[in-house]
Amino acid sequence: MARILILGAGFGGISASLALRRLAGDEIEIVLVDRRADFAMGLRKTWEVVGEARLTDGTRQLSALARSGVAVRQGHVERLDPANLRATIDGEEVAADAIVVALGAEHAAQAVPGLADHGVDVWDRDGAGRAREALERFTAGRLVIGVFGTPYSCPPAPFELAMLVRERLARRGLDAQVEVFGPMPIALPVAGPTQSAKLESLLAEAGIAFLPGRQAVEVTAGSVRFADGTEGPFDLLLAVPPHRCPPILVDAGLAPAGGWVAVDPRTLETAHAHVYAIGDCTVIPLAHGLPLPKAGVFAEAQGEVVAERIAAELNGRTPQGAFVGEGVCYIEIGAAMAASVRGSFLADPPRVELTAPSAEQRADKLAFEQDRLERWFGA
Repeated sequence: MARILILGAGFGGISASLALRRLAGDEIEIVLVDRRADFAMGLRKTWEVVGEARLTDGTRQLSALARSGVAVRQGHVERLDPANLRATIDGEEVAADAIVVALGAEHAAQAVPGLADHGVDVWDRDGAGRAREALERFTAGRLVIGVFGTPYSCPPAPFELAMLVRERLARRGLDAQVEVFGPMPIALPVAGPTQSAKLESLLAEAGIAFLPGRQAVEVTAGSVRFADGTEGPFDLLLAVPPHRCPPILVDAGLAPAGGWVAVDPRTLETAHAHVYAIGDCTVIPLAHGLPLPKAGVFAEAQGEVVAERIAAELNGRTPQGAFVGEGVCYIEIGAAMAASVRGSFLADPPRVELTAPSAEQRADKLAFEQDRLERWFGA
């Protein structure tokens, strides 16, 4: 019986696991490995921070995937040998007929001196709860949301967080300053200046300052120092930490030091036969030179493509699945409204649009989560 090893149970890993079972039938063993026992969508972290909803309300146990014929193994992937299709999990070497690498991106707060001590990592599941508590204690001053490196997962999310935090503080009668900074030259470089200007206008309307081109190099108590020598004061710092490719992928030769796993943009194949990589651990250059954004909607689609290709090979067919790079990401702006960034990212040139906010799009965002939780884990 062929064994398919899927490393990482995020959007991509879960999508690949379930699609592979559906397409390949019962004649293969699908092993899904993750260090966590549960799954929660990243979009819930923002709701947790502002007190809109709890992360636990949307959390599901990975063990529920067993009813779909996926063997879930909780463990730590210590080593990967792509040339020989083997992975070491908690000291045990596991062989496979194909491997799907979906290990995501790791956070590296330690890359910026003082960040771990003086900022709250709002991109971390545990950090979201700490940020909520810090926001509840916050009564006055300057609240800063800092992007400490690019690329990072879900590019519009820091701006969504800023607008929801601003709304939350206003409900409490607080007229605090809310700012967002980051090293990017405009809010959403992948969308281009015209579409980014629409988002920056929404921020300005909400009274939120956006400070582009700010590369942070150090954080001290109450202040961020930037590469140009200037400093930015804060009373509360909510941080998007630098993201890094998991070191075991660099050690395995799948990614260069300081880089990401290169894949075929359409097939998600790596340089090693029968080894695919999907999601945030990868880099896919777009026609204008910028990378494909790191987002769950892309990882999900990539997982389905990889599943089709593996199933076809196992059944002696020519693989047809191809990643087309289409996707949508919702941006809540407050007042139960949301805009969205949507487009065809692999087009030449990429076609990306920021839509006008509406109540319907916020409902679409809620449905996005509910649909996947029900399809993947059951009602």
